[in-house]
Order: sequence, then structure tokens, then C-alpha cells
Amino acid sequence: MSSLSQSLSLCQPRRRRENLRLLSQTHSVAIPSGMSNSVKNCSLARCSGVGVVRAATEVVVDDPVVREGGKEKGRVLRVGVICGGPSAERGISLNSARSVIDHIQGDDLLVSCYYIDCNLNAYAISPAQVYSNTPTDFDFKLESLAQGFRSLSDFAEHLAASVDIVFPVIHGRFGEDGGIQELLEKSNIPFVGTRSNECRQAFDKYDSSLELDRQGFVTLPNFLVQGSHSNESELSKWFAENHLDTNSGKVVVKPTRAGSSIGVTVAYGVADSLKKANEIIAEGIDDRVLVEIFLEGGSEFTAIVLDVGSGFDCHPVVLLPTEVEIQLHDNADMREKDAIFNYRRKYLPTQQVAYHTPPRFPMDVIGSIREGASLLFQRLGLHDFARIDGWFLPSSILIPSASEKKLGRTKSGTVIFTDINLISGMEQTSFLFQQASKVGFSHSNILRSIIQRACLRFPNLASYTSLSNLLPRRSKSSQLIEAFPKTKDVRKVFVIFGGDTSERQVSLMSGTNVWLNLQAFNDLEVIPCLLAPTSGYSSKTDMDEKELDVRMKTIWTLPYSLVLRHTTEEVLAACIEAIEPDRAALTSELRNQVMNDLMEGLKKQHWFTGFDLADEPPVRYSVEQWVKLAKEVQATVFIAVHGGMGEDGTLQFLLEAGGVPYTGPGVETSKICMDKVATSLALNHLEKFGVLTINKKVLRKEDLLNAPVHDIWHDLTSKLQSETLCVKPARDGCSTGVARLCCLEDLAVYVKALEECFLRIPSNSLSKAHGVIEMPSPPPELLIFEPFIETDEIIVSSNAVNDTANRLIWEGHSRWVEVTVGVVGKRGSMHSLTPSVTVKESGDILSLEEKFQGNLLCFRKI
Repeated sequence: MSSLSQSLSLCQPRRRRENLRLLSQTHSVAIPSGMSNSVKNCSLARCSGVGVVRAATEVVVDDPVVREGGKEKGRVLRVGVICGGPSAERGISLNSARSVIDHIQGDDLLVSCYYIDCNLNAYAISPAQVYSNTPTDFDFKLESLAQGFRSLSDFAEHLAASVDIVFPVIHGRFGEDGGIQELLEKSNIPFVGTRSNECRQAFDKYDSSLELDRQGFVTLPNFLVQGSHSNESELSKWFAENHLDTNSGKVVVKPTRAGSSIGVTVAYGVADSLKKANEIIAEGIDDRVLVEIFLEGGSEFTAIVLDVGSGFDCHPVVLLPTEVEIQLHDNADMREKDAIFNYRRKYLPTQQVAYHTPPRFPMDVIGSIREGASLLFQRLGLHDFARIDGWFLPSSILIPSASEKKLGRTKSGTVIFTDINLISGMEQTSFLFQQASKVGFSHSNILRSIIQRACLRFPNLASYTSLSNLLPRRSKSSQLIEAFPKTKDVRKVFVIFGGDTSERQVSLMSGTNVWLNLQAFNDLEVIPCLLAPTSGYSSKTDMDEKELDVRMKTIWTLPYSLVLRHTTEEVLAACIEAIEPDRAALTSELRNQVMNDLMEGLKKQHWFTGFDLADEPPVRYSVEQWVKLAKEVQATVFIAVHGGMGEDGTLQFLLEAGGVPYTGPGVETSKICMDKVATSLALNHLEKFGVLTINKKVLRKEDLLNAPVHDIWHDLTSKLQSETLCVKPARDGCSTGVARLCCLEDLAVYVKALEECFLRIPSNSLSKAHGVIEMPSPPPELLIFEPFIETDEIIVSSNAVNDTANRLIWEGHSRWVEVTVGVVGKRGSMHSLTPSVTVKESGDILSLEEKFQGNLLCFRKI
């Protein structure tokens, strides 16, 4: 088996500013807070794997000219990336900033990072800080880790002297409402995106709907609730005009100046609408709230618009739109009668939503979306890029006051544009990258093209319009034998992710991140591989049955565009769709239309040399065929499959038997670390070194379902000598199925969720407040019960004595804190990374949101 260190020696970066960033699959453990010296040894045995990705590192360049061998190579464009901001979307902003930094930097482009906190204080930060999980990971450390500015004016003065162009990556307030743009305009600082006046108009959903109506577009009937004094009689009149029952008419209530679906809810009737509107105002989300009719039977879509014009000549091209499909499954999901594309569905890797690019709409509708969004972009005076959302309603659905002459009417139905996003989300799998990849753009390609387009609007940046590294090296084909020439100086890497466990969506996130970042190295050929989900992977003890299951599994090698999805099920569906002749032909026809439109503008740009990606289908293999292929092309396998056969030794065994090197621990170690009970037993002999374990009770699911809940609770609390228990699946991670049980009734709720195969337990279903608990699917066969360890409360506060800055406050009582630590190295030479203390801001169990969603919940480094 190959070691990580051996792999690293072959991964020399092609850019001098690149460095390696290490990721590790870790398990959280509770340790006494006074045992800091034991943290590294304690966590060593609980690590199950390591990963390698790229991160930004600070480099000081005194001269904006890069020289090699004493000769001038080309000018360096200094780009200032600004993230954060005061809105609830600042966590998403941080995720977007990571992607931008990852994919634009190079010898010809120098990135500086800046952060705006929720009080509009500006800081110059190290790019490394952007890799904190959320903004509050480093809010409390800004004074010691960042250069603060006394005012926004001082900040603008610094930018004018230090950067050539600013790339604002602030979503929501101050980022898309014209705030940051106005600051930059006053100091004559070039920036990417739309100017302040146009931002203000387009960002406000009410103002933009009025402008769209004036411009001749079909719009949704709406009503503005402004301030705390709402007019109930006027709203009642609006309900009547739109044929809605004043007591039960279904509407959508949303802030006019907030994104990411924050605050969006469904209401019934006038009274409920005003109540929910006032709640949005009271929570401080916005003081202007929009009430819109609920579109029953409509399909939501989103479309990226890219300006490929030159100078002040606008040439907007709409990429292949994406259809957003809300998926209601059995059990818990079916109770969500008011399902909307909310914040949780947008940013969590669950099966509650699916995306289809291109959409499954009639051709005339897709054409209307592209034509309308392009026209809207021009008429609203937008710049460089934007994302425009809307709805398609079949012809059977009538919109009040929608004239036949309005823009958006087609034979097949009506297209309505509802939301304009001036700074589209730029997370790794965002709509921007999904749609761009469909027409040949890689992440680096599309982001650098956007920056290039912005430079063309500023005469003083004319000398930067031939960036030497604008188009990075081409991504390799999925036709593996041709893509992997057998040369000695290239290392072949298969990154495998997916599977069937409840961790498969997080595995997709991990694998995508590894794949994208490893592509930066010229001496690596990296192919993403999906371990396709099946009807369900069960943890069987009989090896013959498990081997039979493995032989039935399939692995797909993927082209670039098919990886960029939120769930493994989506990736698999996209693979099948890509090889279905009729659908593939339709996609090809639409892709050609978009690429022709792009080339009309891009052919005039001397810097554009062609599209980065080839359009090729995915390839399907059996597991056995895939292992043989890896051996044939001399590939190293990077295992990013969480849980199941990716961590229980099965995949490791198959690769070892096939003579294929891979990352992570071997077969026996994987088996031990995968099983929490086996891990606990393996650690028993380390007690003299300060490594403690917790008493556990293991029960089969059948035993829980067939025995009286009262008897089970009494038996558990007696044997574990604790009145509060923690329950978790024996072989699942990522917080799935983990809950705190404080009483008999809590156990009954949990058992019912297992019995009815709930996909999730709704928030606050148990006696102790908690967030949504994602459940493994299928339900686990073995569950572990152990005493719940009360950890001390750790909070970030701005109310420290005689200090208004954010501070990390630890209120110590139990003297226990929860930590996570990554371990990296090769066998016999392992090293611990800096531990992180876990801060839970809702409930006592770290939820899926707190681990993986870009919001105010956090891990904080210590």
C-alpha cells in the first residue's frame, strides 16, 4: 500500500504560490480539558484516512512583474477578494471565496484577501483564514490574526494602493445591494460585477419586479409589507383581486433584500401573511417584506448569464439553465406540504432537491428563458455575470393580469423571472460551475474569464488583458487509456467517492474537493470516480454475502460536468441521462447553441484561446473491471468513500489484491476504525497513557423494535449508570442518527424513526432542544448506547468586560470539551495537526448543518 508521504513527493505544484492543504477524516472524542498534552496520542487511533488538497498561502510580491531567469515574463494582476459581510449569507460568502481563491491564483495573478464582519469592520486576512469552516471560526481571533482598518474609508484607501481590481464575493446586504460597489466607485477602484445604482434596483425584489413589469416582462402579483405598520385592509383587497381566499389563500412571504431563501416561508390568508411578515421584520432580516402568490404546479429554474462583450459593449449569453426539482420522499418528507427551495435544501447535501441541466422543459420554453434573461441583463444594466431565477408555468396555469403580449409567454407556457443575484454563489458545485462546465468551462476558466471581462471595462487595466495563464491546462478525458499516456513523469490518480451509506453525500463533497484541487498539479492525471449508490449497503458479517454485494456494484468514471452535483443520486442520474440517446442529443443541441452564442463575443477577444473541457460521456465499470483498469494504467486510488466498503476494509482488500496503491489505512486498521465498538476495545490498553473510553451497550435494531420501550430504557440506564444517553449507529458517521436521549419518551421517538425508516427526525422532536437529525438510510442494524457526556459551554461573545471585540468564552463546569484532530503521515511516522474544539450553537449534538453547512455554526480552531 502506498503512503501519503510517497504520494506527496510526486505532487509538485505548477504554481509557485500554491501549497498543500491537508484534510483528514476524523472522529470527535470527548476528553478532559486538562489533558491537552494527551490530545494528539488520543486521536491518533481514531483517524481513518487523510487527503491532500491545495490551499492559498500568503506571498509578498514587491514588484508586479514576474521574472524568470532575470527576464520579464509578464505583469501580475493584483486581485482583492472581499468576503463576509453583515448578512446571514456571510457563511456562504466564505465558501464562495474559497472557490475563487482556489481557482484563480497563479504566477500571473496575485490574490489578497479581505473580510467584512457583521458590523462592517474591514480586515486584511491571510488567505489561509478563508479555510475556516465559517466566519465565526475566526471572528474572535481577528484582532490577533488580521490587519484591521479604522474605517471603510481607510479600507478603500488601502485597496486603491494595493490591488488592481476587486472581486466582491459578499452575498446579500452590502455585497449585492450596491454597498461595497459604491465604496469602490468613490475611490475609483475597478471591480468585478454590476455598478451600485443598478445593484440597488436589481437586488430589491419589489423594485426589480416593478422594473421588470415596466420592461414588458410577465411578473408575479405581489404586495409590499413595509415597516411595522401594515395595512390589513389593503392586503385583503390584494387577496381578493388575485382570487385568493382571505382566510386560507396560499402565498409566499419573503424579505425583499435577502438571498439564499433566508426568511422565505409559506403563509395562508391575510392574518397569517401579516404575522409572518412581521416576524421577518422583528428578526431584523429585512424591514420590507414581499407577499407573492404561491405558484402551484410551476417548475423553478435558475440561469447563469455571462457577459462576453468588450469594453462597454454588453454581449450577455445565458448558459444552459437548471431546473430545480423539490423531491418529497416517504415518511417525514411527505408531511412537508409547503416544500420550497429553502436555505437547508440549497446548501445541505441531502436528497430533498435535484437539479437538471438542461431543464426538462419544452425547447420553446428553454429558448424563452435564455432570450428573456439576456434581455433582462441588458435592460437592467448588469455587468460581467449574474444569476437569474424564475419559474416556468405550463399553459394550463393562468397568471392574473399576464397579457399575451408580455415577454415570457410561449406556446408551452409562461416564463416568469423573480430573483436577480448580482453575485452568484460560487461554492464548488454551485450553479455557476455546473452550467459553465456544460459548455466547456472549468472552474478556473470561467472565473478568470469573468475577471478578464471586468478588466476590459477599465482602460487602466488594458495591459492585463493577455494574462499568460488565463486558460489553465485542459482537464483530461474520461477515456482513460488515451488520457493516461504511460509516461514516467505523470502520476495517475483515481479519486473514488459515493457509495450507499448515510455518509455518501459528504463523501461526494470530499471527493469533489480532492479532485478539483489535485488537478492543479501538472504531474498528476486525476479522474473522478463514482461508486454508484444501489438499493442499500448493509453491514453484513458474512464475508461471502458482502463479496457478492461488492461484485454487483458499479463504478463510473466521470467527465468534469457530471461531478458537480449535490448528491450521489444526482450524479448517477446524470450518468444514465448522459448515455441515453434522446436526452444526450437534446443536450448536445442546446450546448451547441450556447457555445455558438459565446463564440460570437469571444472570437473578438484576443486572449480567448478556446474552451477548456471536452464533451465526453461517462464510462461504467464493474468493481473488478475498475480495479484492473487502475492496475493497467498504474493509478493510485485516493479513497474518499466515507463509511461502508470505503472504510470497513472491503475496498482496501480489493485494491491490495489487485496490486493497486491507495491512500489511508490498511484492511485490518480500517475494520477496527470503522466499528465504534471495535475502536473502543482497541483503545482499552492505552488507559495508562491517558486515553479513556466510554462504557457502551450495543443493541440490534430488531431488539429495539420488538421489546417494550420502557424495559429497554430501564435496562440501558441501569447498566450504563446514566439517566441521559447518547445513541448512534455503530458504523455510520457525519452525525447521522446521533441523538441525545433524556427520557423514555425520547427513546420512543427514536425507535419510531427506525421503525418507519424516517429520513430525518424534525427539529425539537425530543425533550431537549435540537436541530434536524438526519437518519441513516436504510436504518442501521446495530446501535450503540453510551452515557451522554456533558461538555462545557463555549461561546463567542462581543460583551467581554471592557472590550467590544469578539472573544471565545469558556464557562467551565464539567471540565470536558469536545475536540477533533487530524493525523497525517505514513506508517510508523504519523503527525497530528492542530486540534479543533467543537462549539455547538444549537442543542447538545453536533448537527449536519454545524458540520457541513455554511452558516453561523462552527468548528473553532484552538
